[in-house]
Amino acid sequence: MTKPTTSTEQNKDTLYAQAHEAVGAFQFDESVVAVFPDMIQRSVPGYQTILTGIGELTKIHALDNSNLYDLGCSLGAATLTMRRNVEDKNCEIIAIDNSKAMIKRAEEYLHAYHSDVPVHLHCADMTQFPIENASVVIINFTLQFIDPDQREALLKNIYQGLKPGGILILSEKLHFDDPTLQESIEHLHLQFKRANGYSELEISQKRSSLENVLITDTEQTHLDRFHQVGFQSAGIWFQAYNFVSFLAIKAS
Repeated sequence: MTKPTTSTEQNKDTLYAQAHEAVGAFQFDESVVAVFPDMIQRSVPGYQTILTGIGELTKIHALDNSNLYDLGCSLGAATLTMRRNVEDKNCEIIAIDNSKAMIKRAEEYLHAYHSDVPVHLHCADMTQFPIENASVVIINFTLQFIDPDQREALLKNIYQGLKPGGILILSEKLHFDDPTLQESIEHLHLQFKRANGYSELEISQKRSSLENVLITDTEQTHLDRFHQVGFQSAGIWFQAYNFVSFLAIKAS
């Protein structure tokens, strides 16, 4: 008798397990959506801790009668975290992603969790979307996929749309100017992926697919950008290897 395939096995990330003659640029299409939760857990150290922190910071900073934004929401993990943690504040959550496949699956996940907090999903370009009456804005590992020339304008739009006391939580992969430091920390991340079952072939092909698609900044570049758009308070609240999450607070 053939052993039935479990849901975990069906959702395991094996996109780069076989050799490809040519590795195309990484896209958030149906194939990625199908394995995305597994891909994130096995590739991004500290991901669950960041989601927990997003929930706690939402509790603290969400203001009554305001909007909460999840920009680049993918499957809606941060949206769900905010939804569980904002209570009795008459807030609405606006979740945006430019991948139709991601938005479709996010809608299914959100319907599975009952809540009176309304969520509005939009398949749209986050760089062109208006931010209004906001108290919490999340960009969770998405800015790195935005054209570097558009990043400051996006943060400026967010800052202007935030209410006084509102926050931006920005999670990103960093690179380091010091090549020795970069090499050592990159080694730690590669060991993390190996420990989570990725082969050398998978690591190599995934890296090739992300080249010129995922473009990282340094910590200082991020901090300078926060201050340039108007944030007076900004810094890292979480770091695991070369993955960090920043908290920027608009002055009250």
